Amino acid sequence: MTHTDRPLLISSGLRASAARTPDKTALICEERSLTYRELASRSARVAGAAIRAGLRKGDRVALVAPNCLEYPELMCGLTDAGLIVATLSPRLTEREIREACEDCGARWIIAHPAAAPVVPKSAAACERVLWLGEEYEGWIASADPVGPVAELTERDPFTLVYSSGTTGKPKGIVISHRSRTLTFHAMAMEYGCYGPDDLQLGIAPMSHGAGFAFIMASLFFGGAVEVLPRFEAETVLSRLAATPFTGVFMVPAHFHAIFALEPAVLARYQGRFPFLRTIMSNASALPQATKARIVDYWGEGLLHETYGSTEAGIVTNLRPVDQLRRLQSVGLPFALNEVRLLDEEGHEVGPGEVGELYSRSPYLFEGYFGKPEETAAALREGWVTAGDLARRDEDGYLYIVDRKKDMVVTGGFNVYPREIEEQLVMHPTVAEAAVVGVPDAHWGEALVAFIVPRPGCSLDDSALETFCRERLAGYKVPKRFLSINELPRNAGGKVLKNELRAGFKQAAPV
Repeated sequence: MTHTDRPLLISSGLRASAARTPDKTALICEERSLTYRELASRSARVAGAAIRAGLRKGDRVALVAPNCLEYPELMCGLTDAGLIVATLSPRLTEREIREACEDCGARWIIAHPAAAPVVPKSAAACERVLWLGEEYEGWIASADPVGPVAELTERDPFTLVYSSGTTGKPKGIVISHRSRTLTFHAMAMEYGCYGPDDLQLGIAPMSHGAGFAFIMASLFFGGAVEVLPRFEAETVLSRLAATPFTGVFMVPAHFHAIFALEPAVLARYQGRFPFLRTIMSNASALPQATKARIVDYWGEGLLHETYGSTEAGIVTNLRPVDQLRRLQSVGLPFALNEVRLLDEEGHEVGPGEVGELYSRSPYLFEGYFGKPEETAAALREGWVTAGDLARRDEDGYLYIVDRKKDMVVTGGFNVYPREIEEQLVMHPTVAEAAVVGVPDAHWGEALVAFIVPRPGCSLDDSALETFCRERLAGYKVPKRFLSINELPRNAGGKVLKNELRAGFKQAAPV
């Protein structure tokens, strides 16, 4: 008996869903929609057009676009042609996009008109820029549809997700078809909102790894997804109230923006989400105070907080039943994941002790594009780290202490800013907080807290200092409290603490 291996590709679920329910609506964005038949056909034409244009397996193409109807068909079609898609946020600068394209050697850029101001003008950046709209529609209309190229395997890379720091050279994180599709299967099991009868509201940008995964999983298993081109807090509430969505993924910044709405607006929608079964959060830490507010507003039994990284995929998940009883935990290891907490010498630490978190699973990245030394630095005998420090309790639940690089040494004490931030957001005037260490002649590093006040509130340094001293050791109390309109974030919602440090250097010393 002969065995023919059928690779598990990003497009596999889409094509299976198109065969099973061809006339079902798959994707909605603003006033446009596509059935599974239409989405599969357009994806196959994208693959055919790419091959006809001379793009070959392993070539890189940069996609610069906000959330739009064309995004999933491009990802499926281009990768069926064997191409590797660098998903670049239109929020990047022209310089950052040019450097990413140069780093991966992108042959083409496919861009949304909204990204025109940041798409490199220099022809040297790539061979061609293809614009979504009439040019793109003409490009695929005249192409013959094709399936995945014969030599494509599930271990081949399908995407490069670029790290979004503001300093240093760009770093492309290589992810395989196998890594992402196995993640989809685990998500379907864990979250319970990715079946063919589910309707998902897609908010996070697909240019970010998590944003794409939490949207594409719906299409992989034959559900339906409505994608919002941009995040607007009240729009999200109104859509969730008006449509029978069963699942939604949001990053902490989305929740903070929603809770910053006027109380009358929040009250208008509370209790109007009868179909919603699952709320998923990822990308950065949810303060415990925010978790409690989410549970109070949307109800118990919905919220999952997932911890992970682009390199490691999903690492842990805190399920709804544990949100208010495992305080500040990120839960237990996700399906097929093993987690180790190691000290500086590489030895496993015991319960309650802090160690660097390493994980091993089928979801791991393939490395940093063209950077073998940096890839090796992130790995330890097949285990990967994102540089996060964590502890584990006696029951195996994990707690992220902070990022290793964010730890502050002040007056000889190791301080983890996340602990301070958790306390600050419990103050009734504080919506968000970020704490960083800045150089200081006396302390070595001094703690500075950047505070986003709640609507209608103002910063009271003395009150915040007193509040902190009641809850924290004296050496953990920030030396300065600075009001800020919003925290700087990357496209995935992570707070850019390097920008806060850089901005502080221009102010008077502590």
